[in-house]
Amino acid sequence: MELLKRNKTVSGNIRITGSKSESNRLLVLQKFYPNLSIENISNSDDSQLMQKALKSSSKEINIGHAGTAMRFLTAYFSAKENSEIILTGSHRMKERPIKILVDALKELGADIQYLNNEGYPPLKIKGKKLEKDFVEIEGNVSSQYITALLLIAPTLQNGLQLKFKGEVTSVPYIKMTLKLLSELGINYVWNSDTIRVQHQPKIEDKTIIVESDWSSASYYYSLVALSPNSEVELASYKKNSLQGDSVLSKIYENFGVETVFGENTILLKNTNQQKREFLNLDLQNAPDIAQTIAVTCFGLGIECFLTGLHTLKIKETDRLVALKIEIEKLGGEVEITNETLHLKSSTKINENISISTYHDHRMAMAFAPLALKVPIHIEDANVVSKSYPTFWEDFKKITS
Repeated sequence: MELLKRNKTVSGNIRITGSKSESNRLLVLQKFYPNLSIENISNSDDSQLMQKALKSSSKEINIGHAGTAMRFLTAYFSAKENSEIILTGSHRMKERPIKILVDALKELGADIQYLNNEGYPPLKIKGKKLEKDFVEIEGNVSSQYITALLLIAPTLQNGLQLKFKGEVTSVPYIKMTLKLLSELGINYVWNSDTIRVQHQPKIEDKTIIVESDWSSASYYYSLVALSPNSEVELASYKKNSLQGDSVLSKIYENFGVETVFGENTILLKNTNQQKREFLNLDLQNAPDIAQTIAVTCFGLGIECFLTGLHTLKIKETDRLVALKIEIEKLGGEVEITNETLHLKSSTKINENISISTYHDHRMAMAFAPLALKVPIHIEDANVVSKSYPTFWEDFKKITS
């Protein structure tokens, strides 16, 4: 997709569909508790794949690039009695590790086999009653592994005690899962290094309205930061959000963006304040917004040092390597380690550069706001459908 340079002030109103993270958790819980109703479900590819997989009667399920679905469904099918399934995905999915989760499920008694490479999908899963109620897991692993275990915990006949070894990272995503369990009336206790979830065979009738996706909001924060005098209103959002990426409202104050909370809306305003020259952020609780923040800093000529990014190595692509390659094509200078990114300040942005997206939806959307500065080309632009299918229509609406 060719994005021509846009010199106008960004403005408009956008309604973003429900959070992919919340939707996918609730869809699994709905299979255990059919009297749960869900409104404002995400229209992302990932959530549609999740719904399709949960309804499928096929013996083999291919979830493509959907990492969340792979992790959650591995646990779900392990605990689904008298079932047998092969769970597979794209070429990249077969390179994304799942051993930590599989080991934890096997400790609980799960029957899972690797069909190709040890520690990686595809998996052959024979569902059965999991009778054990205690498992240990490293605290610094992907929150999706931990959430996968928590989602099946209330269905286990003795509940689950989940003990963490070492420091727990991605805490907001774990808290999101626990808050959703609590909303269904499922009791849990988190003391120090252990979460205990009680067995809960039934729940009362319940309707949950999914909050819109904060990760998707990040691209509008970036647009507003790069456009003086701009204002964009987004719906539907809550001030007390379950989503870790809601930290955007604080982070983007560094770029002169004010967030005004309304009735289920947020108004993003560029206050035209002088921007920071250097930004040091720990994003271990919100790694999905790292790409957006790095590109915003580059567009504004701000030096930044981002830490807590160790999980980006195993996403749809190695996001740290991808960011370094694409920003340097644009004229920036980036240094990376396995968990950090250091962007040097620069004043020039190369024009008409073709940005590779590496089958990663966030690469496409994170770099799009640079069209406010220079004409830019986004390869494989439709990759945005993974999390935000209407992104380009909404982008055009407020930038044209």
